[in-house]
Amino acid sequence: MSTDVSPEAMLEAVREMIPTLRQNGAEADRNRWIPDENIALQEKAGVFRMGVPARFGGLAYSAADMAKVISEISRGCGATGWVTMVWVHTAWTVRLFPDAAQEDVFAGGSVRVSGTIPPTATITKTDGGYVVSGKWNFNTGVRGADWNLVNALLEEPDGTSSTMMMLIPVSELTILDDWDVMGAAATGSTTSVADNVFVPEHRVVKYADVLAGTVEGRSDDGSDGRAYGLMSLVMAIISGIFTGMARGAYEEFLKRLPGRGITYTPWTEQSEHPLTQMQVAIAKNKIDAAEAFSSVWLKVIQDRADAREELTNEEKAIVRGQTTYAAQLAKEAVELLFSAGGGSVIRNDVALGRFRRDIEALSLHALIQYNANMELQGRVLLGMDPGTPYI
Repeated sequence: MSTDVSPEAMLEAVREMIPTLRQNGAEADRNRWIPDENIALQEKAGVFRMGVPARFGGLAYSAADMAKVISEISRGCGATGWVTMVWVHTAWTVRLFPDAAQEDVFAGGSVRVSGTIPPTATITKTDGGYVVSGKWNFNTGVRGADWNLVNALLEEPDGTSSTMMMLIPVSELTILDDWDVMGAAATGSTTSVADNVFVPEHRVVKYADVLAGTVEGRSDDGSDGRAYGLMSLVMAIISGIFTGMARGAYEEFLKRLPGRGITYTPWTEQSEHPLTQMQVAIAKNKIDAAEAFSSVWLKVIQDRADAREELTNEEKAIVRGQTTYAAQLAKEAVELLFSAGGGSVIRNDVALGRFRRDIEALSLHALIQYNANMELQGRVLLGMDPGTPYI
């Protein structure tokens, strides 16, 4: 594959795979993991190179272009979009590590990196590096990843603890088969376990430095306009997943309408009922509004990256609130379409029902929870501190 794949060409390749992704949805749910075909199609298109720096043969796409591509993937399958989001943005996060770690991870140009934030393991210093033990739940995509990016607690000499982020080859971990859920089943967000795994020193950094972009030993100077704030980039892409799922649900609802009546009523064509017409209009407007809203925070993120500046805490909090609000609009649209879809939408092989199950489940993720993020944004709008470092 050429090292030069334009965002337009990538979007076209992704759109061509949407019917396959959607058709594979029922199988993915049954197996609690996305099919190999879904991964192979994306590998062929170059999707997993989007967050890799150009100097390693990556595509180094902008935040807006990554969000568009992953949103389109989510239009075909929300679970596949979520896994892809994790692999792509976590690979991008590796550029915040020292050069030596980047050389380890990016050696092949295309790479899949899973990861999770909670520091649910312990790490101790040893000769040449660290030893880590523990487990990480909700580790999306680890079943098909090359590397795992995780956090652990290090006890400092003064008795305090520091959260350390590290890169571990998935081959050195034990992957449990414990993912059995009602929604987002195909994300395979299973548990990974480390048992006294050695991690070289250059692959362990302080998480606070990752968030601030201040890790030492990096030659990356941000001149490519891709030095985004970590959490703001993640939230921008996650929001795109929700609008993509909503688009997919909208398409499925319209596809099912012709010839459908309203059972136990005189209506032989559901589309002729005024309530259905209103529901379609409201759902479409919510989706369009959510997508249009995205240009606001994507511009803020890109302007700061182009200027080689970090977003202010206020900007980070507002981005997190606005991206969550857009995701909420998309979720409301899917709920509305599902409620108007008739009893058959509860069948596991009906894509509309799957979009609804996935979007409901993913909306419970700690980063995208509506009430928590509205509080966070509201605090900033009222002149208060955001109240969390996770912005």
